[in-house]
Amino acid sequence: MTEKERLELAHWVIERATKLGAQEVKVSISKSRDVEVEFRDQQLEKLKESTQNSLSMNLYVDQRYSSNSTNDLRKESLTQFIENTVAMTKYLTPDKFRSLPDPKLYENRPESDLEIYDLRQTEIDSPKRVAIAREIEAVAHSQSKKIISTTAGYSDGISESTQVHSNGFEASRISTYFSTGAEVTIKDADDRRPEDYYYVTTRYFDSLLSPEEIGKKAAERALSKIGMKKISSRKCTMLIENRTARRFIYALFQPLSGRALQQKQSFLEGMLNQKIAAEVLTIIDDPFVPQGLGSRLYDHEGISAQKMMVIEKGVLKNYYIDTYYAKKLGVDPTFGSQSNIVFQLGNRNLDQMVADTKSGILITSFIGGNTNPTTGDYSLGLQGILIEDGKLIHPVNEMNISGNLKDALTALVEVGTDPYPYSSVQTPSLRFEGIDFSGI
Repeated sequence: MTEKERLELAHWVIERATKLGAQEVKVSISKSRDVEVEFRDQQLEKLKESTQNSLSMNLYVDQRYSSNSTNDLRKESLTQFIENTVAMTKYLTPDKFRSLPDPKLYENRPESDLEIYDLRQTEIDSPKRVAIAREIEAVAHSQSKKIISTTAGYSDGISESTQVHSNGFEASRISTYFSTGAEVTIKDADDRRPEDYYYVTTRYFDSLLSPEEIGKKAAERALSKIGMKKISSRKCTMLIENRTARRFIYALFQPLSGRALQQKQSFLEGMLNQKIAAEVLTIIDDPFVPQGLGSRLYDHEGISAQKMMVIEKGVLKNYYIDTYYAKKLGVDPTFGSQSNIVFQLGNRNLDQMVADTKSGILITSFIGGNTNPTTGDYSLGLQGILIEDGKLIHPVNEMNISGNLKDALTALVEVGTDPYPYSSVQTPSLRFEGIDFSGI
């Protein structure tokens, strides 16, 4: 289905729904194609291709709201689908806060090229995909005789979508992604089975790391866990590598949501324009990062994209509030979801921070645990590497950190120069002082 055909179908759906009694309608029509290849221990385990067409329809009928979807886009089927969903919506409980956004929020939509569509996607065939996955797995497996299992994968996809609102919004989008990676398990002393992985996801095929780089990095990470030891509890410096820091920082975003604020489930309620972190922390929501995994010209409500300061020098500047919760809270909407999360970077990389650490732990992964968005309390298991006098000493495991996010963010003393590029949350390595670690 072409973009023109999607637009015509969306307008047809809106016309039928409004004739049946809907005051407002939002229609999204999408088509996606995904291919996935997986090699495990030198055997092809998976070669999967899927294509999906879908139509979703949000209905606003006499202050009643429903969200509905179907994969059958034939008009004869959609006719019955629309009739049924409008009729069912009329039985729901009224909610005066439900409506499409104010059309003014659709204005001034940027027209920049976000570089999220790679024309080369159509050139990649299945033999090439299989060859990439096979090479990654072979490279990873060859790195050591201690490796007992390897799994490598390649996937790519293309997504096309069109969104139309009955109150004036209309836009289309096309994007691609490419992903490669490997997981490696090794045999350590006492029959332990440490494991680790390395995966990357990009918008452009040429931005992927080579199969050799991926295989080696995955194996190196797993092999670095040989000889993991429990160590005693202590209060010391905490370093978190960039890809792992995403887990820690992302715990902030649920409490920043309009839903959490309205339902009194946010420890950041009432903290707007107040200091919630150390001055070294500045976080920006930037939808215009070239080739960014979260880049967009409008959000899921059709609100035109713009950069938004989330935290500036430790001060909370904005929440994520969609139009529904904005009405409930009596405030202006911002955005209902994140785009790309970027940081104001520091002056040193992770190696330099390690060299300047007298006693500390470098966290390379979090294992289980949870964070309470209502209180900010967290408890997380971890694996990492002990640091003494600026040297990486040995890997550690079976340790925990616990506390409150406000206290932890206040203890942040340094932000690295190494933003993680393979995620929409581009965290750099982070350094904290005076963190309590629980061990033996």
